[in-house]
Amino acid sequence: MSDFSLNPLVLIGIGSNFAFSGLFYHLYQNKKQEVDELKKIPCFRPDQHLVKALKASRHNRLHYAAVEGVVEADTEPLASRFVPRCFGVIQKITMQEHWKYWNSVSNSWGSKTTNKKETNNFVPFSLVSPGSYIPDVFVKVQNPLEVSGFFLETVYQKMKRAEEGLVEMVLEGLSGEKPVGLEEVEELLRVGSTVTGFGEVVLEGDQVIRLQPPKDGRKYFLTPTDHRGFISQHEGVASLWKTLSAVTGITGTAILAGLVYSFFEKKDDRSKKV
Repeated sequence: MSDFSLNPLVLIGIGSNFAFSGLFYHLYQNKKQEVDELKKIPCFRPDQHLVKALKASRHNRLHYAAVEGVVEADTEPLASRFVPRCFGVIQKITMQEHWKYWNSVSNSWGSKTTNKKETNNFVPFSLVSPGSYIPDVFVKVQNPLEVSGFFLETVYQKMKRAEEGLVEMVLEGLSGEKPVGLEEVEELLRVGSTVTGFGEVVLEGDQVIRLQPPKDGRKYFLTPTDHRGFISQHEGVASLWKTLSAVTGITGTAILAGLVYSFFEKKDDRSKKV
């Protein structure tokens, strides 16, 4: 009878590596397909080339395209509430209270946030071609608050610590809760920042161009980078999944090869003893 035994932990390790390798490869394939689809989306800058492309299209409309440009306010820009000489076109101010509460089950303090208040403001704005001092083509961004994406920059963040007095300490003992502080955060889409917008592009008249939500249900979003940088970010994620798939696959194969080698080595030793 063979005295060769398999360690269950080794088998679990081999199976886990191959399972993760398959999962990472699946994520890589999905991300690669997403990157390929993104590369098919036509990209323009707010210039005469875009105007010509729109005039040559049916109904002066590109149903889905990317426009890379610099943010410029159509009216007086929004001034930051907390940072001097800082201006934007979309402003988001969030205020929320941070509390600690006593958890009698774990006998420890937990954290929670309450009374979160959010204020959103915007002014009409357009995208203009980077480096153009007197732009002749503007792409007006329609319905800015409907735009999705993480394109706002945090320009201010501060936690105001709560001050505790004798009365507050007594109430904390009775309620099992105590305030930590009030956090204020201001985010802006700043004037002069480079963004790329994805959506439907429409020419009205000879020079008025609008970027608006697509009618076919595709995402209407902004990304805080140029188009090349946006594609590179997605390619980087795809490369990460591919690398993880290779590493876990190679690791699983190496462990399996070592196990097989050990098996045949012991079998050979038994043959020599006979």
